[in-house]
Amino acid sequence: MAKKTVFQHVGNTPIIPISAKILGIFICLLLLSNFMTNFINLRLSQRQVITLTNTILVNQLKDLYTTADNQYQISRYSQNPDDSLKSLGDSAAKGFTQKHSLALGVRQDGTILFSSCADGNAVWNSFTDTTALGELNKRFAADPSVREGSLSFDSKSGSYFGVYKYQEDWKCYLVRAELRSDTQRDMYRVMFIIVFIILALTAVFLYVGIVMFKSLFANIKNITNSLYDMQQKQKLSVIDISKAPNDDITYLAASFNSLSSSINNLLGIFQKFVSKDVVTKAYSEHEIKLEGNQRELTILFSDIKSFTYRTETLGNDIIDLLNVHYNSVIHKVHENDGVVGSIIGDAILAIYGTGEPGPQKSCEAIQSAWEITNVTAQLRDKMIERRKLIEKTRRLTAAEDRIYQAVLLDVGVGIDGGNVFYGNIGSDEHMANTVIGDNVNSASRLEGLTRVYKLPVIVSGYIKDEVLKETERYLFYEIDMVQVKGKTEGMRIYFPFDTEQCDAKLAPKFEEYEKGLTSYYEGDWKSARTHFKSCGLELAQIFLDRMGLKKAPKGWNGIWTMTTK
Repeated sequence: MAKKTVFQHVGNTPIIPISAKILGIFICLLLLSNFMTNFINLRLSQRQVITLTNTILVNQLKDLYTTADNQYQISRYSQNPDDSLKSLGDSAAKGFTQKHSLALGVRQDGTILFSSCADGNAVWNSFTDTTALGELNKRFAADPSVREGSLSFDSKSGSYFGVYKYQEDWKCYLVRAELRSDTQRDMYRVMFIIVFIILALTAVFLYVGIVMFKSLFANIKNITNSLYDMQQKQKLSVIDISKAPNDDITYLAASFNSLSSSINNLLGIFQKFVSKDVVTKAYSEHEIKLEGNQRELTILFSDIKSFTYRTETLGNDIIDLLNVHYNSVIHKVHENDGVVGSIIGDAILAIYGTGEPGPQKSCEAIQSAWEITNVTAQLRDKMIERRKLIEKTRRLTAAEDRIYQAVLLDVGVGIDGGNVFYGNIGSDEHMANTVIGDNVNSASRLEGLTRVYKLPVIVSGYIKDEVLKETERYLFYEIDMVQVKGKTEGMRIYFPFDTEQCDAKLAPKFEEYEKGLTSYYEGDWKSARTHFKSCGLELAQIFLDRMGLKKAPKGWNGIWTMTTK
């Protein structure tokens, strides 16, 4: 089972939706803004709380100082300082508001005159922060008139902050202080509440944002999906923007559609001048190189018979006739998965097997050959019907009859296959996609033999062997064993009889013909003449003329050497 992924991928690279990025950045900025704003607010509030606390502590210290004066007078009268100090601590405790609120009487040597703490478990026997005490004494020694101020000191419970004032009668520093963590604890509690509220609201806004962004960026998602499909299929198409809003994103999609149409138009034009596989490679690899290799392909060569006569008769109008002819022929080639290698005047070279190699390529070539001959015959039938229609009212003039004969196109098709060079040749400035090899020349020679043997299609033994591996639709009747011009060895040539289209009455005639051909090969020309005469095929006359009334020459090997192409 294929592993599901959150995002679409191009290769190994995930495609992250822009809406997700924008929403992610928006959420991060929103959280950062809220946290920073509230943190700064809390810090400022804490400073304000400390300032207010100091103000309260100062007022409480004033009361404590007045009480200390009174208790000192009482202690002198009663001669009981302990009770006065206890009363002083009790009076200070009335102003406590925090868990660790503290009031002290600290002598300059660090001993504690009295202590009062909201935490009843805290015991102050001495002032342990010698650094803070030393600073107080230093201030007092430097200027005895400065007897009050703020201070911070450390203890076993933590760090304290507060205010002090020197009491001359008791010879001590009256200290009123609060544990710093008490005020910070409230700040943290408020911060945690605010964080919870922020996260809860962010979750709500996130859901609302997703819904809004989903609607807002639906057009972008549609465009992204379309582009992803194009990338996967390696084919440009038009993005559907019929329901898209009127915004800049839709404008970009419309611009892409315009560009896509232009590129597709250029590719269509490009494909008309080169083969389909070259266009596909250029589109996928973005370049065309001078390269090629040996491949096993099937080559079809089709040529118009008596082309010189037709050109002389029709003049420039021959171009229009060729275009009508090639419009049907090339369509048939493409229908059967062939590519057009080249068009040379009245001849066309088609290649099969460039996409998927295998014996089916020869079947496709033979199918194309018969369809080419059929569409050419249909064109001739139309011309014949046109002549009959005209001659119902008048006879054709000599000039018209000449033109009529010129437009009655007839073609021959030769097919061979094997290892050939297929690729691009030329230079970096100009190159052509072509096929080169002995089998290409052989296909051209086989097409030339269609004129000699009066047959529409002639194929090689290679084609026969491949097709018989794939289908029983075709019967291959051997025509001759010839040594074509440019060859040093003889080759057997065959007529591919299509059992679905050819007249079934011809099959017995070809069988009788093959009997004559066997006698011909064996040198029994007398028996061969008998079979050739009885078969009733036009091509048999070629052998009757070739043999005449003679016997087979000495050293006869059955190979007929052709002196023309």
